[in-house]
Amino acid sequence: MFRSEKQFVDWLRSVASAGSAKVKQGIGDDAALVSAGGSKDLILTTDLSIEGVHFTRALHPAPAVGHRAFARSLSDIAAMGGTPRFALVSLGLSRQATRAWVEGFYRGLFALARRHGVEVVGGDTALVPGSILIDIILTGEVSRGKAILRSGARPGDQIFVSGRLGLSGLGLQLLKSRAKRSGNLQLAALAVNAHSYPEPQCDLGRLLSKQGLATAAIDISDGLSSDLDRLCEASGVGARIWENLIPGPWEPAQGRSPSREMLRLALHGGEDYQLLFTVPSAKASRVPRRYRGVQLRGIGEVTRLRKLRLIRATGKEETLISAGWDHFQKSKF
Repeated sequence: MFRSEKQFVDWLRSVASAGSAKVKQGIGDDAALVSAGGSKDLILTTDLSIEGVHFTRALHPAPAVGHRAFARSLSDIAAMGGTPRFALVSLGLSRQATRAWVEGFYRGLFALARRHGVEVVGGDTALVPGSILIDIILTGEVSRGKAILRSGARPGDQIFVSGRLGLSGLGLQLLKSRAKRSGNLQLAALAVNAHSYPEPQCDLGRLLSKQGLATAAIDISDGLSSDLDRLCEASGVGARIWENLIPGPWEPAQGRSPSREMLRLALHGGEDYQLLFTVPSAKASRVPRRYRGVQLRGIGEVTRLRKLRLIRATGKEETLISAGWDHFQKSKF
């Protein structure tokens, strides 16, 4: 078996057929990018959501399962700066699932789709003997030549992230421990909602594309450390990020240093579906501090040396290990 998702993707890219002239970006980015003629390029993405891997019926209500499954694909379109358009939804349905569960699933999915102007135009359904399996294919569009890829970061670019990182991971911990009512109630409620009903940053992605701000972008689905590593590898660069600039699940306004656990969640927790993007230094001042209610923060810089480095609050510099989600190495539930 493959040791990591990266190893699998590298192998798949090596054996896949050579791309035609119409394929602008194939295997290895957030989504595929294809020339559709005219003034638009077509974005294509697909995502699986598997019971026991991405959700469990014990922790996630049916509407949240539908919302989360659709959010994953929307976030891929957001990372490329595109506008989502049409979706195909296939459902391998366990014989143990009830009609009420199915109705709740589609209610959560359609609510998010409508909010982002996406039409669900088809799919497939089957009864399966085991766990529930969801497959969503989503298409989007972006102005020709304006898609943001992972491969455009350059040394000297500033690194930005949207939102607060690690909230989803914290929410999952709280759901597992049934500790939603203990400790900081406001933070607990925010974290559980961030995990159950994440909000893809499609508006922000389009802003970065239309204004030509971002040289590269990726959505934070597997954790900041892993997704920063993927962006840097695609661009052939490295990065330095500062511990005290990373917006974790704690409240920055309190002015406290993050605990070890909160920093771990911010660096390695997954399923935040925020955006990580790089901006030339000359354009960094044009990045708003907040866009449509979501804070945008600079956390570091792109370097020529192809390594990831974390600058501690003490000033100590150390290697940042990519320790986010990997399907070939970890299991959530």
